[in-house]
Amino acid sequence: MTYPEEGAILDPSLNIFPEPVRHIHLMGVCGTGMAAMAGMLKSQGYQVSGSDSHVYPPMSDFLARTGIPILEGYRGQNLDPRPDLVVVGNVITRKNPEALALAELRIPYLSFPQLLSHKFLAAKQSLVVAGTHGKTTTSSMLATMLYGSGYEPGFMIGGIVQAFGRNFRVGDGPFFVVEGDEYDTAFFDKGPKFLHYRPHIAVITSIEFDHADIYADLEAVKNSFRKLIAIMPADGCLVAHLDDPVVKELVAAAPCQVVGYGQIPEYDWCPSDVSCVRGGSSFVAMHRGKAFGSFTTVMPGRHNCLNSLAVIAVLERLGLAPDVIARELQLFKGVRRRQEVRGVVGGVTVIDDCAHHPTAVRETLAALRTAYDGQRLLAVF
Repeated sequence: MTYPEEGAILDPSLNIFPEPVRHIHLMGVCGTGMAAMAGMLKSQGYQVSGSDSHVYPPMSDFLARTGIPILEGYRGQNLDPRPDLVVVGNVITRKNPEALALAELRIPYLSFPQLLSHKFLAAKQSLVVAGTHGKTTTSSMLATMLYGSGYEPGFMIGGIVQAFGRNFRVGDGPFFVVEGDEYDTAFFDKGPKFLHYRPHIAVITSIEFDHADIYADLEAVKNSFRKLIAIMPADGCLVAHLDDPVVKELVAAAPCQVVGYGQIPEYDWCPSDVSCVRGGSSFVAMHRGKAFGSFTTVMPGRHNCLNSLAVIAVLERLGLAPDVIARELQLFKGVRRRQEVRGVVGGVTVIDDCAHHPTAVRETLAALRTAYDGQRLLAVF
């Protein structure tokens, strides 16, 4: 085969979910989201295969247990036998040899967000958690608490939810929780992933400059969130952290109801009587000036009280009673690598956290200083 010098040029008319589909191949299958998608497709009865350049645990072990064959390395031969649909991960570049073969063979293709939207969100109420910080913890909390309340949600999250030991669930209930990432979708779609997720309720936790590899500056990041806000349905709801000045600025243009939360009593939701100690935090959730209920979470720190408050706001809108919300929040065990206590050795508590943005590192260390007051804190970055 001969390929164009500029790389793969995919036919937009093939950017579809064809019918019927039996065999689905995922390019970049060892990514967190792509491996989860492979597992979800397998559970729905599809024949699933995948390829990646870096095949190693834990994702290789998960895929092997699921019975999904992984082809190591990208090459045109990976598309033989010909799949009915190819899912292109955002790690795949236009000059990837498998992408070039995909264009030549004219196989129908979708991005990961497109497939998630088409196959798993279309018949659900999509609950999207977006923002620079707190997405994984907040979306995990929301999904776990909905499950504990009997709603059987589906979810797709960027971290391993402790209650499930995985980051995805198809779910039989009316809700699907998605961690909404502003990173770009694929080489053929440079828009942010979260625009594909059809939010009925969206949470925006924070907006800062991030992903410097694809965003030039904060204004470029803001433009992505402007687009998310603009697609909210008129009967939807935007739960917004109004302590963040950028969030407050952008949600003023929302076409739907905005429910604000933060530390100012005038907001719709505000925490009161906050106490952060080892083993978690407790607070009273104030709803429009009145006490909604008292809550306890295993996650220490001011920022986790606010993450919890966002979830409380969503669940209240969905009709859950304060005592049910309080029970499920107290039962929430957290997310792997989010202030996760790995053990105690020789009197030293070892905690694993994947914070990498300066704000996230600062908030995490502040939470741990409060939770372990008076103890020496050593940070290894």
